[in-house]
Amino acid sequence: MAGISAADVKALRDSTGAGMMDCKRALADADGNVEKAIELLRERGVAKAGKRAGRETSEGAVAFSSSGGRGALVELGCETDFVAKTPDFQGLAQSVADAIAAAGGISDPEAALSVSMTGGTIESVVQAAVAKVGENIQLKRVASVDVDGVVGGYIHGGGKLGVLVALETKASGGAIDEVAKDVAMHVAAHDPTPIAIARDDMPAEAVEKERAFLTKEAKESGKPDAVVQKMVDGRINKFFAENCLVEQGFVKDPDKSVREVLAAAGKAAGQDVRVASFVRFKLGEAAES
Repeated sequence: MAGISAADVKALRDSTGAGMMDCKRALADADGNVEKAIELLRERGVAKAGKRAGRETSEGAVAFSSSGGRGALVELGCETDFVAKTPDFQGLAQSVADAIAAAGGISDPEAALSVSMTGGTIESVVQAAVAKVGENIQLKRVASVDVDGVVGGYIHGGGKLGVLVALETKASGGAIDEVAKDVAMHVAAHDPTPIAIARDDMPAEAVEKERAFLTKEAKESGKPDAVVQKMVDGRINKFFAENCLVEQGFVKDPDKSVREVLAAAGKAAGQDVRVASFVRFKLGEAAES
């Protein structure tokens, strides 16, 4: 233990969150080298994490990060709501999202574990957090986008729900960023999630299934075929309006559709603005599906 000061132990505890005796042993085994001691604690954290890996992670947080046309949405799971609400866990979820957004092109949790972030890889940093809090922590879902435009996001309820929206546009600036965030908020507020962005994106089987149901229902009215067809056409339009993102009434102004809001933003910016993609994560739904 010679050469290992109380200040070294305190510094190691502050940076890793490990216990005092664990820090002392790691420093002794590393001959006082703090960096080596951190690695030893991480390795020992792996052993601790392995014992907890089978525990259910039904709590946690969804986090969003973006820079220009690149963005990421992640779901980081833990065991208890108590841990999920802590600043450390919320900060970890945000840091993971930041790292994945910066890396780009990653939508698989396993692949994301090797991404570098401050303090190591996502895997090693998460394992260190497991050792610190004593709970299983898992990166459950990841979504990444890279668009010629802007990416907006919205997080609700302290990370219980998160949405990422990618807008394809040549426009830039605060107004477009705000529209992207507003559309993300709209998707968050709309439950169930929109099936498609626009009519052309709607799965054909979903449309045919709905049309068959509506036709059967309308025919039961006993009205003439021409009237039945008009009834079906009207109701299928309502189906599109309820399930296509750009046709829905905008959450902040239901008298306008999302398409009209985007058109107004594009007109003001002098550029077209369209939704390229969106992702909605609700905490825990991955385990339910």
